[in-house]
Amino acid sequence: MGSFFFLSFGALNWELDGNGKPSKAGNKYLLLYVFPLETMGFFSHGYQTADILSTFITPMNPYQPYSIFPLGDSALTIDFGNIISEDINKKVLRLFHHLRSISDETIIDLVPAYSSLTVYYDVAFFHDPGQTAFESMADILEQLLRKSSDLKEQKSNYFEIPVCYGKKFGMDMEHLSRTIELSCTEIVKLHTSKTYKVFMLGFLPGFTYMGEVDHRIAIARKETPVKLFPGAVGIAGKQTGIYPFECPGGWQIIGRTPVKVFNKEEKKPVLFQPGDEVKFYSITEHEFEDYKARRS
Repeated sequence: MGSFFFLSFGALNWELDGNGKPSKAGNKYLLLYVFPLETMGFFSHGYQTADILSTFITPMNPYQPYSIFPLGDSALTIDFGNIISEDINKKVLRLFHHLRSISDETIIDLVPAYSSLTVYYDVAFFHDPGQTAFESMADILEQLLRKSSDLKEQKSNYFEIPVCYGKKFGMDMEHLSRTIELSCTEIVKLHTSKTYKVFMLGFLPGFTYMGEVDHRIAIARKETPVKLFPGAVGIAGKQTGIYPFECPGGWQIIGRTPVKVFNKEEKKPVLFQPGDEVKFYSITEHEFEDYKARRS
């Protein structure tokens, strides 16, 4: 069992019902919350404890511990801890796919991240004068989370993506080689040896956060972003990703793919979705140019 620390959140206008859940009626009580140490980073994000609606821990719910807090007046976030974990990300994606399959006009959008899911909702659908739209939406989600042990994992897509790792496109390959004391050939071999999971999309339309790379090629991002080309393949920490179009970026660039991961002209402009699997393979500069020419 992991280590835990305890937080007492001052007086809240709730009391615990027979199931150990705070009810909104009753006197003021001090509530004691228990968090695993791994989630301490969550509080470094500047959230006030008063913003957190609930964190419940029971052995019966595979989605606990979690926190639900408002994000403006028409969104909320379900947070499972500020860590990069494939197991937690699987929980997030199972919940994301389930909500997407059953959602009605109440839910406007769903945004999965590494260890959280943000739900955007239409406040006009909530009419209970006794509670806010946030509290009503949070209640719905809590009921779902208590019954979530049978949520199925969504079948993912698998992609094989060509990458030219030569000096022409791998602007940071030699820096990486010197830093980690491995040859460029060894770096390419390690980067292409794993199948990566798309944990989330963000930063730019179609930008993929994938992982985890072999620990031997993990490296910190640049201190200062530089201008990058579309299809730049980079590493930052244990993450790897593809830049969808020309933009500033701080990841260490080791190659370039000719594959368009974002195309605004397509009905589905983003190639990858959270949960997909990606395997890279090496190509020559000639193969790179030939690939682009055949798809132009």
